[in-house]
Amino acid sequence: MLVLLAGIFVVHIATVIMLFVSTIANVWMVGSSSFGTASSGLWLLCNKTCERLPVSSSDEASLKAVQAFMILSIIFSVIALVMFIVQLFTLEKGKRFYITGAIMLVCWMCILIGVSIYTARFTGKVPLSTSSHHGYCFILAWICFCFSFIIGILYLVLRKK
Repeated sequence: MLVLLAGIFVVHIATVIMLFVSTIANVWMVGSSSFGTASSGLWLLCNKTCERLPVSSSDEASLKAVQAFMILSIIFSVIALVMFIVQLFTLEKGKRFYITGAIMLVCWMCILIGVSIYTARFTGKVPLSTSSHHGYCFILAWICFCFSFIIGILYLVLRKK
């Protein structure tokens, strides 16, 4: 049981780190332009220098929603990690990890909503580029989506042990 808890803890920490990286780094979409490789993220458009992401007024609300849901997912994931440690030492068997699992599933929903909005509204849109594809931050966000779901379910299952 201790090895299982340690494994879940390590995966949870890895998920938090990957969420930070995917939200902060600006490589959600990568495209080729006449100036070289351009990448755009949630915050900046980077070519040789980085500048504020130019967004049309119709897409501005969508981008702010993606930013908000990704930040919320980081917050809920960190809260779940802290709650895991607190519940591990304070609650008796049978009552542990119920709150942690629920918070992690809320984090999962935030990632789902944020990345889905980005997929629907911004896929293939890198300003001043001819061809574009998804960058590593977008892929990391989907990996975090899978990990947070698995971790949330495992926390709910482990509450009975």
